Amino acid sequence: MADRTQSYGSHRRYIPEFHFFALPVLGINVVLTVLEFFRAPGFTTAWLVILSLALAIGVWTARAMALRAQDRIIRLEERLRLERVLPPDLRGRVGQLTTSQLIALRFAGDDEIAELARRALDGDLKSRSDIKRAIRNWQPDELRV
Repeated sequence: MADRTQSYGSHRRYIPEFHFFALPVLGINVVLTVLEFFRAPGFTTAWLVILSLALAIGVWTARAMALRAQDRIIRLEERLRLERVLPPDLRGRVGQLTTSQLIALRFAGDDEIAELARRALDGDLKSRSDIKRAIRNWQPDELRV
């Protein structure tokens, strides 16, 4: 069996039914309805273009809402964890970490999170990718949406 250990390079989650079936089918549907509208313009074909766009946008928006809810939960979890594991001089600064930084820090173990949080707060690690690349002992998140 292949090694499926999560790392910086493999932590992005693809849901085959969504990313490799539903999205491509919805995209192709939009293209086909637009082509049909140009081939035979009219109210019905125009309505089908609008309907196919609404369906594609609705599915995309539903996914974005689930990810936003997940990000809020991660932010809460990480703030609680940081209040527990950070040294006193950093605890008061937890509120200065952005949601993006907190999301990245979730992959760091308790043994290295203080150093990473300090570097993020000091501006050494600016982006989510910077933080993720700096993690030495990757802690997988298998419950992602």
